[in-house]
Amino acid sequence: MKIILGSQSPRRRELLSGLDIPHTNVSIDADESYPADLQGGDIPKYISRAKAEAYTRTHELAADDLLITSDTIVWLDGQVLGKPRDEADARHMLRALSGKTHQVFTAVTFAHRAHTRNHGTTQSRDNAITFTTQVDCTNVTFDTLTDEDINYYVSHYHPLDKAGAYGIQEWIGYIAASRIEGSFYTVMGFPTHLVHRYLREQTNRQQQ
Repeated sequence: MKIILGSQSPRRRELLSGLDIPHTNVSIDADESYPADLQGGDIPKYISRAKAEAYTRTHELAADDLLITSDTIVWLDGQVLGKPRDEADARHMLRALSGKTHQVFTAVTFAHRAHTRNHGTTQSRDNAITFTTQVDCTNVTFDTLTDEDINYYVSHYHPLDKAGAYGIQEWIGYIAASRIEGSFYTVMGFPTHLVHRYLREQTNRQQQ
């Protein structure tokens, strides 16, 4: 399989490379809005698939191409925390997370050409695209953050490109993340165990 990562996120690129999987990276211009009635993990599932669909509308996937897209949200007390609008919004989000447990949902979508078996050979079926989306959830508990902590982090790390206004692998994670229940890499934005499992299953199917 030729792996195409539909993301310019340096964290996702790093994590996929950490699986020792050769891949190429592409950027995807997709509408990341979602229906207002979606809750929790259904939000990144919707957006992750929308990214994959946006790419396949304008690019032809070869028979051996596998496109991977992903999306992450922070979920606190029934509300979604996406990427902050500005530094003031980032500080507001971090104050809301201070001293509480929140959920991080990351979804990953796999898109490839549909295949059928015919007399022992694999054939494409009408160029149809198969989309498979999976989601993982991790609980993260933050210690209480002072205004000094928050101001230092925002001014030095500028987390405007991160859901919930923080990166668990950065300074704020070192001082505040007192408990993590689930995958650390899901919090970073790419559930590596789900990706590895899916690729292994696909490889096994091709070898049968």
